[in-house]
Amino acid sequence: MALPLSCSCTSSPSPAAAGLFRLAPRQQCSSTPSGFVRRRHDGRLNPNLRRINAACNSKETIDQLKIPAPSLVSLLKDGMKSLQTAVAAILIAVQITTPLPNLIWEEYSVPPANAVLYSPDTKIPRTGELALRRAIPANTNMKAIQEALEDISYLLRIPQRKPYGTMEGDVKKALKIAVDEKESILASIPTDLRGSGSELYASLVDGKDGLQTLLGSIKDKDPDKLSAGLSASLDTVAALELLQAPGLSFLLPQQYMDYPRLNGRGTVELMIEKGDGTAFTPQSRGEAKSTATIQVVIDGYSAPLTAGNFAKLVIDGVYDGTKLNCANQAILSDNKIDRNSGYSVPLEIKPSGQFEPLYKTRLSVQDGELPILPLSVYGAVAMAHSDVSEEFSSPSQFFFYLYDKRNSGLGGISFDEGQFSVFGYTTVGMDVLRQIKTGDIIKSAKLIQGRDRLVLPNENQAVNPSS
Repeated sequence: MALPLSCSCTSSPSPAAAGLFRLAPRQQCSSTPSGFVRRRHDGRLNPNLRRINAACNSKETIDQLKIPAPSLVSLLKDGMKSLQTAVAAILIAVQITTPLPNLIWEEYSVPPANAVLYSPDTKIPRTGELALRRAIPANTNMKAIQEALEDISYLLRIPQRKPYGTMEGDVKKALKIAVDEKESILASIPTDLRGSGSELYASLVDGKDGLQTLLGSIKDKDPDKLSAGLSASLDTVAALELLQAPGLSFLLPQQYMDYPRLNGRGTVELMIEKGDGTAFTPQSRGEAKSTATIQVVIDGYSAPLTAGNFAKLVIDGVYDGTKLNCANQAILSDNKIDRNSGYSVPLEIKPSGQFEPLYKTRLSVQDGELPILPLSVYGAVAMAHSDVSEEFSSPSQFFFYLYDKRNSGLGGISFDEGQFSVFGYTTVGMDVLRQIKTGDIIKSAKLIQGRDRLVLPNENQAVNPSS
């Protein structure tokens, strides 16, 4: 299994983890154009340029100056480079105001890899909570409300004069959609869950931390109160959306119908035990203990096969007693689990904005493709690659990704984005992840939510790993 990740860890990788990670090569480039030196290092004008200037003033011809042919060719090349630079600058200026056809712009455009990996404006989810909320396949009206409220989250990050007028507009937009589309929003909820949906809807509009209350916080220009209320409103939005999404919004390919699958969300609780006799330090006041708990929300909406296989392994007790290895920018489960455990699930990644996952296909971040469940989040949970082929995930080996912005592009995107099947995020125990070292053990793993959404195949029917 090859996992090209890069970072530092609090302990040295164990032999089991050695070689699993490697630093992805970074391309080096030079932005200093060659051949544009008009003056020598001593400050004097290049002799050939001086002679040509003299020719222009005295109307002498190039032949009369007897400039060597190679020097003349070099000067002509320099002139062409200067012309290309000027044309590129003009095209950039024109492109800003009037977009040009691709055929004209393509030669001078910024490479897509730089545009995506190094853009400071890239808005990918920065927390597992946000990524999971965006992954819910809900009613379009609810998604519009969610988008308006999430925009306020970005505006609240402005350190000084906050744009309260823009925030007010966002809340009013969300409120208008909620009121005008009430019937559509509630109709998207199954009949047996509509009572709960009506209560959540009322809470969103007029509740203690609802949209009306947010308008009051904006009027008072109280950022702390607004932030707390916004968080509560977004939680309500997510709860409503989950009611609107009782199962998968797409059909699985026929060849994968015999794999375990999770038709929705589930929660796995992992109890981690220190392997060296030390203790975990609690984030708040409390007694240090040799064990600590991590909770992971696994997402079948975006990765039903990967999440389903993981949930089945948890139920079967496969991870109980499994050792953990701390490697570059990740914490991996030991790869010495019984080879017969788990299914050889194909690489499963759902691109942002797409209706269903792609299988056996990695995303081309260089071309602007990003997954709905990004790896570039601290505490992301993904399957390692298969030892046989990177088109498949490992049947059982998973890892926690320890995202570090220092080892990412300026846009905050990991250089390994779109290469692995991410299927969930750590929601409880972030402080525990930071304290895990090689040799620590998963004492127990339990599926505490989502058992009713896990569909298990006929165990007597074999699954072809090459499907």
